[in-house]
Amino acid sequence: MIERMDKVKTTPKDFFLWAGAMVAFYWSVVAFIFLIFNYIDYTFPSPTSYLPPNPYDSGVAHEMASVVVLLPIYAVLMWLIHRDIKRDTSRREVWVRRWALVLTLFVAGFTMAGDLVSLLNAFFAGNDLTASFLLKTLVLFLVAAAVFMHFIADFWGYWQQFPERNRYVGWGAGALTAFTVLAGFALFGTPAAAHEYRLDAQRVSDLQEIQSDVLNYWQRTGTMPRSLIDLSDPISNVSVPADPQSGESYVYTLTGPTSFEVCATFSAADGGLPASSARTPASLGGYNALDLNWQHGAGQQCFLRSIDPALYPPVKK
Repeated sequence: MIERMDKVKTTPKDFFLWAGAMVAFYWSVVAFIFLIFNYIDYTFPSPTSYLPPNPYDSGVAHEMASVVVLLPIYAVLMWLIHRDIKRDTSRREVWVRRWALVLTLFVAGFTMAGDLVSLLNAFFAGNDLTASFLLKTLVLFLVAAAVFMHFIADFWGYWQQFPERNRYVGWGAGALTAFTVLAGFALFGTPAAAHEYRLDAQRVSDLQEIQSDVLNYWQRTGTMPRSLIDLSDPISNVSVPADPQSGESYVYTLTGPTSFEVCATFSAADGGLPASSARTPASLGGYNALDLNWQHGAGQQCFLRSIDPALYPPVKK
């Protein structure tokens, strides 16, 4: 058997099929693990960690895309590999296959051992075993154990003897992947909701810019601008922002000698996404954490602002 294994020649096709399959597999598994970790972080937020108010900014979108694209690629490449092995059983003995299987078994086994060491270390050190830490440890161990069992079965030829069971495992992995991605949409909102959230965040940023320009205008001239047109200054490269979706100007109303109102039409209530609204304002990032005065509902919302001349006196020329 050893002599036969040494005589089997590895073709370029063998090498690139296995190399592509392993890259796609490792990438998709790592993305799947970090995707679950993000779910856990937003479900059990830590008061000391920063979480972007838009979960898709935390890497969720990239992880979803990686899982959805790379896992099917891995499945197709493995189907091609097993088709070649079925036609020529000597393809089972190429060195690239043995290296890929053994390397994956080593990584999976080492991950399980490291996972248990991390758990026991936290326990013996008397650290607080939070729900987030325990769930992440469990997820990492289960994924590594599933990978180890699958590839050791392949190494022993189990899937070759029971191809139907291998197909069932493949369908199960596909169903788990689809469920995981759909769970993210239920937890974080759809991509359409994320798009609306980005638009609303831009609107708040634009209103903050207008507020700053109005204050600068007051300090520079000692008077309030009568309209947004007064804020435009091509020489100073100052332009008034417009709504990012409709392109229409924001509403500005002078309400007093040193007071004004700015209005915008928002797509959704402040927070926008389910995971954002589940956290307290103190844990939110972006404009929500910087200034709670910009919280808003859906539809047209107006914000009344008043300049205190004692705090912001006009600058003497």
